[in-house]
Amino acid sequence: MALSPKFLNDNEEVILDIHPHWWYLVPRAAALVGAMALGILALTSMDGGRWWETSGRAASGVLLVVVLSWFVLRVLHWRSTDFVVTSERCIFRTGVFRKSGVEIPLDRISTVFFNQSAFERILGQGDVGIESAGENSRQEFSDISDPAMVQRTIYQQMERYEERRQDRLGHVIRNGPGAEPAVPAAPPAPSIPDQIAQLDGLRQSGALTDEEFQLKKNELLGRM
Repeated sequence: MALSPKFLNDNEEVILDIHPHWWYLVPRAAALVGAMALGILALTSMDGGRWWETSGRAASGVLLVVVLSWFVLRVLHWRSTDFVVTSERCIFRTGVFRKSGVEIPLDRISTVFFNQSAFERILGQGDVGIESAGENSRQEFSDISDPAMVQRTIYQQMERYEERRQDRLGHVIRNGPGAEPAVPAAPPAPSIPDQIAQLDGLRQSGALTDEEFQLKKNELLGRM
């Protein structure tokens, strides 16, 4: 589930929003496959004529239901876990019924690092760690897809955040506190001869017919 816009500040943009890597689901998926195989074996090899065969089939059915529920809970947890990088913060939220999360402002981050074993490199997943100022200065996040890309994205957003902060500071120094940022002037509209030349280029390329070109040309000449 993507991060809701209601959690964003004004002018804040979501740059990256990812769930844990698919390997997060594999152990319980493997257990579910094993329970299904056991259930099929019980159905095909036990006809239920003896009490222990009936009990075995019932036990395999109960086991399948339990493992299936266990797997569904894992999927729900996977869907409700998000690692988000915005233009201002790193956000981690998790939990189906009981939510928890961590938010780290970009301007408080000092170091971003990642760890991958050889097997994790093959899968394209790993752990990402973030060190920041203040209490609980080190946070680690596991099962992150492409951790090198995540590290690079965070550093890029840190640089852009600092550039925006410097621009705001420079504006305050030049114009005083409370001054509105200058709005860039709109580029001047092309002259009528330039517009006719552009239309002629469209006519020669086939984008306009001769009749359409002449109609637009007469319209522009009428404005002179």
